[in-house]
Amino acid sequence: MEITTERLVLREWTMDDFDEVHAYATDAEVVRYMSFGPNTAEQTRAFLETSIAQAVAQPRTDFGLAVARREDGAFLGGAGLHLRSPAKAELGYVYKRGAWGHGYATEAARAMLEFGFRDLGLYRIYALCVPANVGSANVMQKIGMRYEGCLRANLFARGEFMDTLSFAILRPEWLSSGG
Repeated sequence: MEITTERLVLREWTMDDFDEVHAYATDAEVVRYMSFGPNTAEQTRAFLETSIAQAVAQPRTDFGLAVARREDGAFLGGAGLHLRSPAKAELGYVYKRGAWGHGYATEAARAMLEFGFRDLGLYRIYALCVPANVGSANVMQKIGMRYEGCLRANLFARGEFMDTLSFAILRPEWLSSGG
């Protein structure tokens, strides 16, 4: 599976992505608001092995993809839709620090919404972030997601419970915004 946008290619993960994934998965600033990391080499390898297996699973319920720049193939990070029911999926993404601030996360997230609503026939796509992750919340709002509320102590990571902010978009909202 491959999705292309104006500047990006979203493609299946391969074991050749190990060095790039491990670089961002061990960067304390990148994983600061994530439920994983900093990763060991074994954890990064397990992530890639799982992602590769999910790509051929039948039925496929996880659509995690590597994100690269179209012009030169430079690796930027990852984005994915994780089905929670036949009509609902969770959007997630993570990017290496050098990719921040260029609109890549927004562009890839828009492509994932289109894939989810058009190709998978989803009705609802949601995403979560911790309150301090303002950049991620901004991406969600830029792609048309609405803030739905704060889920208290919803995430346990690095030995503590954290609140998460919930954002979502429904198929009719996406269609009415030009989707």
